[in-house]
Amino acid sequence: MGTLRALLEDLPDELARLAFTHASWAKQRPESYERLAFLGDSVLGLAISTHLYPRFERYGAGELTRVRAQAVAQDACAEVARELGVPARIEAAVPPGAGAGGEPLVESERVLASVCESVIGAAYLAFGFERVAEAVVGAFSDRIEEALTQPVDHKSLLQERLAQRGQEAQYRIDVEQGPAHDPRFVAVVLADGQDVGRGSGKTKKSAEQEAAQRALARLDDCEKGG
Repeated sequence: MGTLRALLEDLPDELARLAFTHASWAKQRPESYERLAFLGDSVLGLAISTHLYPRFERYGAGELTRVRAQAVAQDACAEVARELGVPARIEAAVPPGAGAGGEPLVESERVLASVCESVIGAAYLAFGFERVAEAVVGAFSDRIEEALTQPVDHKSLLQERLAQRGQEAQYRIDVEQGPAHDPRFVAVVLADGQDVGRGSGKTKKSAEQEAAQRALARLDDCEKGG
């Protein structure tokens, strides 16, 4: 079975260069890793979904969504990035006189997660979905098992974080649409009346969990100056 690291090492030079180019280093924003990360995010989600769907026939859409969301969350992608040696590759890719150096970038989970997704996007373009999906499932297998055995309650984690700041999380449902058999909800989490995260899901609970997860990611970025 091909690994994601092996696919990374076999990337064509131009794709490899693009996968590690920060927006501040590029003459034009589309010449950075952001477009590849956009593509890789979709490939990652589909690869994990394709793996989970036949494996858990008794899981409903909500439970499958929860497992996938935890398995491919920002912190999980950042962990995989570190295992792939992404920090060293980012530092090696810094061009002379670059506006953003390597050190602050490799300390940002948001950047590491985005580059992980960009690597997946680049590998998809170079090698196709079948090879990449197999490698992605292998790279994220520990995160999948952790999501199955140790589900994360993002709402509780967010409440703990906000309590340290003297704040409290409040939730509201902004959107409720779709037929009864296939509803969609959009939840907003507020702190001191300010929107700090939004999420969507097929149930109000799953939408609130995703909103809390996004709020936690935003807090992480703010604390790290990202």
